[in-house]
Amino acid sequence: MPETGGKRLRVTQIGSPIGRKKDQRATLVGLGLNKMRRTRELEDTPAVRGMIGKVRHLLRVEEIG
Repeated sequence: MPETGGKRLRVTQIGSPIGRKKDQRATLVGLGLNKMRRTRELEDTPAVRGMIGKVRHLLRVEEIG
């Protein structure tokens, strides 16, 4: 992925998708998260922010760089 120099987010899954709606599980997979305590660094875009907002109760989000 080309580096754009923009802000990035470190997103860590802290909640389980068990018992959640299928679209919430799919959102986690779309963010690259599918196991507890897995972390991904993502570009800070409106699309990513929207996905994070949908499952914010299952995530810890930190701004980096």
